[in-house]
Amino acid sequence: MTSPLASTSPAPPLLTGASVLVADDDPGSCRFLCDGLRSLGARVEACADGLMALEQARTRAFDLLLLDCRMPGAGALNILTRLREDARAESADSIAVATTAELEPAERRELLDTGFSDILLKPCKVSDLQRVLALVQPDSPTIGAARLLDDGAALSTSGDATTMRALRLLLREELARLDQELDSLSRDHGVFGERLHRLRSSCGFCGAAALSAQTVLLQRQLLQDGGATPAALVRFRGALLATLQALDS
Repeated sequence: MTSPLASTSPAPPLLTGASVLVADDDPGSCRFLCDGLRSLGARVEACADGLMALEQARTRAFDLLLLDCRMPGAGALNILTRLREDARAESADSIAVATTAELEPAERRELLDTGFSDILLKPCKVSDLQRVLALVQPDSPTIGAARLLDDGAALSTSGDATTMRALRLLLREELARLDQELDSLSRDHGVFGERLHRLRSSCGFCGAAALSAQTVLLQRQLLQDGGATPAALVRFRGALLATLQALDS
């Protein structure tokens, strides 16, 4: 049997060195996800049980969590909810992506509202894995504009190409302002939180998932910790600048 990786065009390694937890009870899906992520330069740990995944995420800091929606013990939604509520968990602030073979619109909204940055539909391709790795390191020089701006997601939300282009022009203006104001803005938590709330909505309309992921993490820090860490601000600015460059290309 030909490996599913062999049927796709080889993708250049991202060289992120990102640490990824893959939780999936289907052996074929788990093998593809792990092999594909490793081919892109990621360091991968795998498990086939939801409670085991939760324990690993509590005790180890992963850059990215790929969590299957339906697993023995606990599914993606339950795992991330419990993880986000545990301030002592090593991966409490990690970027999370849900994986599933089927998805209802209401379930998609629930996953995104819980804090998932993206949803990966199976079967998927290596290019889809590149997209989710871009959530972790959007400013990598090997990640193109297509990984930062998902036209399909933007069109499904905005409705048509003309509206999508208009919304992306507005997003570009907002990002340019944010880049100039970020240092002072980050000291005013109330105003900063409002700007992040609006930005997250704009990212959704424009298909800017990588920037949205960093925005969600900053929002969580402001709400739970009362302020953003310097490291989180650096990651946010990196995603902001990379998205700005993609909008200009």
